[in-house]
Formats: sequence, C-alpha cells, structure tokens
Amino acid sequence: MKVNQENLKRLDTEYAEYIEGDKVEAFFEDFEINFAAGHWCAGDFADRFATSGYNSDNPDFSSDVVAQIKRVAQAKIKGVEFHESLFIDKNYKKDSTVIERAKEALAKNKVVPTNMNTDLFSDPKWKLGGITNADRAIRGQALEVALQGVEIAKEIGCGSVALWPGSDGWDYNFQVNYGRLLDYFIDGCIAINKKTKELGLRFGVEAKPHEPREGNMVIATTHKAALVAGIVNEECGGSNMGVVIDYGHEQMYANEPADNLYTLKRAGVPIVNFHVNNAKLHSNDEDRVAGTGDNWRLADFCFAAIDTEYEGWFGEDQFTYRMDSVKAMSLSREIFANVMKKALKIYAVKADLEKAQATGDAGATIDVVKKHLI
Repeated sequence: MKVNQENLKRLDTEYAEYIEGDKVEAFFEDFEINFAAGHWCAGDFADRFATSGYNSDNPDFSSDVVAQIKRVAQAKIKGVEFHESLFIDKNYKKDSTVIERAKEALAKNKVVPTNMNTDLFSDPKWKLGGITNADRAIRGQALEVALQGVEIAKEIGCGSVALWPGSDGWDYNFQVNYGRLLDYFIDGCIAINKKTKELGLRFGVEAKPHEPREGNMVIATTHKAALVAGIVNEECGGSNMGVVIDYGHEQMYANEPADNLYTLKRAGVPIVNFHVNNAKLHSNDEDRVAGTGDNWRLADFCFAAIDTEYEGWFGEDQFTYRMDSVKAMSLSREIFANVMKKALKIYAVKADLEKAQATGDAGATIDVVKKHLI
C-alpha cells in the first residue's frame, strides 16, 4: 500500500463521504490497495441442502472459468484467485485448452491472476488426507498434484501458491498420531516450497480450525502455520514460505486478527495473501460479505495491515449462496473500502493513538478512534 501525508489528506476531501461507485476504484488506486476475488465467489454455490447448486435452475448461468472471470470483472475487481483443479482433467493432467481460454479471458477482461490455491480436498480420493494421508502412495500422488499446481500457477501468471489443507487432519481423538501427521505435512511443504522458489513464486499455508474435518485440521491456527513456515524456511533457506490469513477463519476461534499481523512480522514470517469475508465468532466458516460483522475488529485488522506494511492482495473468499454473485462481490469490495478508509483515518492520527495506548487506558484509546469508526 502507499500511505503518505498527501493521500491521507484526501480522506477529508475526495473521500470524506461514504465511498461508492467510481470512487472505490479511485480510492484503491490512490492508496495502492490490491483487491481480488476468488474465482469461486463468481460461481454457483452448493451445500448439503441444495447439492446441485442454487443457480442450477437457471439455464443461462455458467460456472466455467471464463464466465467466472467475466463476473469478477463486472464487479470491478482487478484480481482473481484460482484453484489448480480448474486446469486439470479427470486424470489430474494439465488441460492446456482450459489454461489458454483462461489466459484469453484474463486479458480480455483486464483481470490479474493473483494466487493459485491447491485443491486436495474436493475429490473423494483425498477424504483421509492429501499430503498427510496414511497411505504413502496417496501422499505421493497428492504431492504430484500440488507440484503440478505450482507449474500451472507460473503458466497462468500468478505470483503465489497457497495450500489450504482441508482434508488433512482428524475427526476423532486417537485417530492419528499427531506428530507423524505434522511430519508428513512439513515434508510436503518443504517440497512445495522448493518448487515455488525455483519458479520465482511465493508459497503460503492457510489455517482453519475445522470444517470439513469435524475435529481439527492439521494446521488449525495461523500460529501453527507460522511455526511450520519457520521450520520449512530454515530447511530451505530464506523466507519464501509464509501464511495466508483468512479473516473468517480467525473468527472461528475468536482470535484477534490484527494481533497476528504484528506477531508474524516479529517472527519474520511473511503474509502471502489475505482472504477477506465475515463469519460469526466461534461458528463455522460462513464466508459472508466482508464488513457485515464487527467493523471495529475489521478496522483494527486493516490498521494492522497498514502499520505492518502489507504489500499483497486482499482477496474475497465468500460463498454468498442466495445472492447474485456480482452484487455480492461488489458489496464486499465497497464495504471493505469504507472500513479501510476508517483504518486510514485512524492511521493519520497514529501519534495520538500511540500516546493513548501508552497510558494503558481503554477509555483514552476509544476517545481517539470513536469518531472515525462511528
């Protein structure tokens, strides 16, 4: 992001009112805020109650990658994340035709590919785990898929690769040997990190407490993801591996997202990507429109991103089942911009905030931020 006295002054002039319409793009450009959406945000949404999808009765609705890219552009979002599974056939082989169609759609719609997520969770083959599967052969196959995904990311033009280990974990106590499971995971991350470094990409792991696993995923918290990243970076050299922070996942275990940003910076673990959305505290991963929850917490998180000098993308990760996907993506983009504006206004009086924080008095700090937040 670009934050200086000149553009901070514009918060009280050009951006004094609620930001909407073309002002959102101008605001993002002024502060160099990179905003993206996952391709899935622009597709159909299915759950266990509507297994065929909530748009399955609409013959004009397409969920292929070209249609998804087009909807992202219609929402005036400039970046898009993918899953490598979009670009492989049923035999896990690269499909060059789909890759070329996607590249053409990106160019035509002027959308930037940002991050490639690794799908080792949607195929029943991975139901007992991907790179941590008890079966050595399946672990090897999962790693091959992940490494191929790195190659696809490079070919598409992404800058990073992410692994959300949705299938890796356990559902019951004593189901797995926790230490062995962690060793398998670290071994897989070392191999993936070496490949991403070789191709000039960054690699991050996204934590989540549970779901689809009923018990725990192998990387349940961002803190554990950071620990693993540190181990992997020590083995590989450098600091290429980092974490992906999903805002909603942090809500699941009621962590303070802003706190993690400072912890990661102190630990020297990079943040590779952000997923923005909303979820209820101690709940499941609802993936709601960003900014529709506790915006004191979200503004605090945005302030921390500014203060720790985050330079990457903010990517929507939402499943807005009963909403028009373009409208939902547009709303997230717009509301996030307005919450980020609040964080920037507080950053403009950072000296006052730090003076209040030095007293340890919550009342003093609330006096500094209250008019910017309400």
